Amino acid sequence: MNSTQTKSRNLLILSMSIFGTIGILRRYIPLSSSLVALVRGVIGSVFLMLVCLITRRTLDKKAMKDNLLLLALSGAGIGFNWILLFEAYNYTSVATATLCYYLAPILVILASPVVLKEKLTRKKMLCTLTALIGMVLVSGIAEAGFSGIAELKGILFGLGAALLYASVILMNKKMPGVPSYDKTIFQLGLASIALLPYVLLTENWGAVSLTPTALILLLIAGIIHTGIAYWLYFGSMDNLPSHTVALLSYIDPILAIFLSVLLLREPMSLSAGIGAVMILGAAYVSEK
Repeated sequence: MNSTQTKSRNLLILSMSIFGTIGILRRYIPLSSSLVALVRGVIGSVFLMLVCLITRRTLDKKAMKDNLLLLALSGAGIGFNWILLFEAYNYTSVATATLCYYLAPILVILASPVVLKEKLTRKKMLCTLTALIGMVLVSGIAEAGFSGIAELKGILFGLGAALLYASVILMNKKMPGVPSYDKTIFQLGLASIALLPYVLLTENWGAVSLTPTALILLLIAGIIHTGIAYWLYFGSMDNLPSHTVALLSYIDPILAIFLSVLLLREPMSLSAGIGAVMILGAAYVSEK
């Protein structure tokens, strides 16, 4: 791995670590997940545009025009990915929805030889299988079980969200000529537009209340956990193979679990701990 790839890998790890801490902030924001996602997207894109204005940075309009279709599809994909994930939580358990959603990195790895012409070695396949088994243990679905046919709808929503998440990763890999900053502004803005009708139709506006503390946390979530984190995330992809991006994506849920145990005193089962070690071990071994 050369110095450019090492830097990109470190940026990806940093972005995943930032994503993994948003659960702590989310706990203290008294708004629905869909409304938080919408506000995050708006704040993140507006923040990045303000930075452009202040620094007099110009967007690469030619690169964006040349990749307009992929930019539009990936931006909409982020928005609808959020929607399907929220719907999955409505119809099935968090454990099942999480497991379905984090099949996305596996889909990326399996699709990369066809879509991106990347070589998939036996070692990468073994690491992928290990990470998948680890994610099953972390999700807790083995203990929770399957509650019946009604849960199938939630599973399908979760798998749909995973498919969109994987598609966004692959589409971003196909746009190396678009600067990550420009890409992030466009995609977050379009994701917010895609999410707006859903929020307007499903939100219980009478129950919405916002304290000064919650407002500050929303600003942090929008600026740091969305604008900056997605900028780092999209920017790191250009110089890394898709299987690296996929496996390191598991840092997000693993860190979220560890922080919930350490800071929120939430319990973690032995199987979840073993699963976390398996995922992190698979990500580490895959890069050696």
